Amino acid sequence: MILVTGGAGYIGSHAVLELLQAGHEVLVLDNLCNSSQLALDRVEQLAGRPLHFVKGDVRNRSLLKALFAAYPITAVMHFAGLKAVGESVREPLRYYETNVGGSIALCQAMAEAGVFKLVFSSSASVYGESPVMPITEDRPTGVPTNPYGQSKLMAENVLKGLADSDPRWSIALLRYFNPIGAHESGLIGEDPNGVPNNLLPYMLQVAVGRRKQLSVYGDDYPTPDGTGIRDYIHVVDLVKGHLKALERLNLVHGAQVWNLGAGKGHSVREMITAFEEVTGRPLPHVIKPRRAGDIAQCWSDPSKAERELGWRAEKDLIAMLADAWRWQSRNPRGYAADKVAAADAETTQTALAS
Repeated sequence: MILVTGGAGYIGSHAVLELLQAGHEVLVLDNLCNSSQLALDRVEQLAGRPLHFVKGDVRNRSLLKALFAAYPITAVMHFAGLKAVGESVREPLRYYETNVGGSIALCQAMAEAGVFKLVFSSSASVYGESPVMPITEDRPTGVPTNPYGQSKLMAENVLKGLADSDPRWSIALLRYFNPIGAHESGLIGEDPNGVPNNLLPYMLQVAVGRRKQLSVYGDDYPTPDGTGIRDYIHVVDLVKGHLKALERLNLVHGAQVWNLGAGKGHSVREMITAFEEVTGRPLPHVIKPRRAGDIAQCWSDPSKAERELGWRAEKDLIAMLADAWRWQSRNPRGYAADKVAAADAETTQTALAS
């Protein structure tokens, strides 16, 4: 059985589906602070198989101890954490407590239970503002430009120290670039609470009329068109990389680092043009000043993952945007419409029971 922390979230839910389809038993731990249990209901629907779900926080040591005692867990995929760059600048302590403290609590519970296989959800932000593109895994980790990136780097350093101290550990540190897209069914996708912090979710909400216009933060970067460049990767490609990493941990010990990216950068302006092509409608947008903590450009060299894991990203930008648009246009309010329906049903049942 695989424990998936944060398994109801955007990337986590896609990983849970991939695990179930590959025949694994899955236990999800999620506090639902930025996710929906309805995502897991739809994952079960798509997989045609049940999963186990416990609502709880990865920082809760007594709960973790109880889970490892009650379930036959053999490995962990650790997605639980906070991930908004701008918010991390405003609330750094929350990010360190959750992303670093949560990882430490999880590893202590794993060690006590004799479980030493861990796939960790890290980020390309650990490289800081790299002067060299594309970024390979042997690039030095820089000084991340925001507390989110710093929290991921701190967690990585904790895990590397752990692996160095005890040869039983097999840890995959997966440095994501920019996951976008959604499952091709249109049933699960990204549904952030409040105002989206990432580019594509915001574009999607503008396209379905939930927001007036897109704010483009900065058009004066030292890039060909002045807007920021990122390496976008389809979320389904990304989670397939997790399963490949999990397989690899059966053969290697210590902490291993792999970049998971498409290996190609796209600017914000390119994204807007491609998005308008996919949706067939113009995307209103306005240029604003640069945002604190953002960098000019970032894209990966994913060849190490291809060489060692037999993995590479397959889907191109148009496919990523088409899948994301299918999800959003079929679920204009994300999981919210279903949440309202579920709440209404619960109210009806309560009324009938009283």
